[in-house]
Amino acid sequence: MKRKINPWLPVTGVAFGVAALLLAHFGNPGNMGFCIACFLRDISGALGLHSAGVVQYFRPEIVGLVLGAMAMAVIKKEFKTKGGSAPATRFLLGAFVMVGTLMFLGCPMRAVIRLGGGDLNALVGLVGFAAGILVGVVCLKQGFSLRRAYSQIRTEGVILPAMLTVLFVLSLAVPALFKQSTEGPGSMAAPWILALVCGLVVGALAQRSRMCMAGGIRDAVMFQDFNLICGPAAMFVTVLIGNLILRKFNLGFADQPVAHTDGLWNFLGMALAGWGCILLGGCPLRQLILTGEGNSDSAVTVLGMLFGAALCHNFGLASSAAGPTLNGKIAVVVGFVVLLIVSLLNVAKKEK
Repeated sequence: MKRKINPWLPVTGVAFGVAALLLAHFGNPGNMGFCIACFLRDISGALGLHSAGVVQYFRPEIVGLVLGAMAMAVIKKEFKTKGGSAPATRFLLGAFVMVGTLMFLGCPMRAVIRLGGGDLNALVGLVGFAAGILVGVVCLKQGFSLRRAYSQIRTEGVILPAMLTVLFVLSLAVPALFKQSTEGPGSMAAPWILALVCGLVVGALAQRSRMCMAGGIRDAVMFQDFNLICGPAAMFVTVLIGNLILRKFNLGFADQPVAHTDGLWNFLGMALAGWGCILLGGCPLRQLILTGEGNSDSAVTVLGMLFGAALCHNFGLASSAAGPTLNGKIAVVVGFVVLLIVSLLNVAKKEK
């Protein structure tokens, strides 16, 4: 039975694509107009959790995503505080998802944005992401579960959104308290008001549409339901058309902004991220939206990603335009081992 396409999905995809184009045009790094992993990494640096001077900036887009999702959830009476589903495991998985995305240099959404700009390295990354999701689907079919979440007191669901808001206000009012890049991707930023508004709009729409890159591929494989894929597809078309109009389309592997050409590790990095996203129940964007809906498990996952970003830059795990590091390659391999162990330990035993 075919499901009707959720009309909010293509709308969200177009809005995300337009936001990415606008933000890049007005100052964000090229082909990185709107990247969840990169922006969480920059926030981690702004808070002093890592010392990589070129990627430190408190990105308003992340705050906007969470608050936009929260506002829409409250309006639609869908804000429900719940959690308690393997928080420590989710923290760990969030950290390794970040290891994978920073090997590739971008989250799944940025992979779509990069592909819309002509970066063929992103195609390799997306194939790897899909491969990782397939492994995750096998785990789900074998009974993998992090167990159910439970209702919690309302403060559990508002702590991280409130913290992000306070820190963001402080970053504007007392910028000396935060690290700020003077060169590199962290120094490239659209005006904060534009970044915040883009985050708010996309966050609100993503809450309505439930857009999730990992979920879309998962549903296509498990249920032959291609509904969720409509969002990222619309985003790709929007970014592609926009780049062609703006004459910023550059087809090829080389000379792409904030990217490297090592195909094997682009594939493996995103494969690690894809597997981790399926175990977590959503991609980095979806985790932020769920955080805005009051899900404390997703909030813990976001904190895990911030921690993972700090590890990547403090221990030389993150890639650069020059390519992946040896430490980063080792971390990705370790990540596969960790995800395998987590998968095996959390497969529900079938009753005889």
